[in-house]
Amino acid sequence: MKVLLRSDVRGLGRRGDIVVVKSGYARNFLLPTGAALVASSSTEVQASSMRKARDVLDAKSREAAEAQKVIIEQATFTIGARAAANGRLFGSIGETDIVNAIRSATGISLDRHAIALAEHLKEVGSASATATLFEGVTANVNIEVVTK
Repeated sequence: MKVLLRSDVRGLGRRGDIVVVKSGYARNFLLPTGAALVASSSTEVQASSMRKARDVLDAKSREAAEAQKVIIEQATFTIGARAAANGRLFGSIGETDIVNAIRSATGISLDRHAIALAEHLKEVGSASATATLFEGVTANVNIEVVTK
């Protein structure tokens, strides 16, 4: 069954794409949730306008992500945590703590899933992580963990 996607569906396609799916998937999930419409010859024009709107929005989002990347990479974010005398933290610094530090320092709001750490930070000192701001736009985040 050919359907026109009205919103992005992970693993299937993006808004404005016409895709072929099994009829059960379309009938039981895509159509009832409003994620898709049944494609016909008249929906091709609608698909074209959806793709144009998506492309314009993606271009604006990419420009904003590039500007945020410059701001994030220039800054070093300081996170305070309780630590023992040997510099080992009593807890750990995770993605949520890094997102909160970025938000408080720059005003840039990110999802915690955008931050990639090899493992949670457990010692005082410098570290780095990566933040995925947009598809293909990643920023290196410099972090300084200090004792409270």
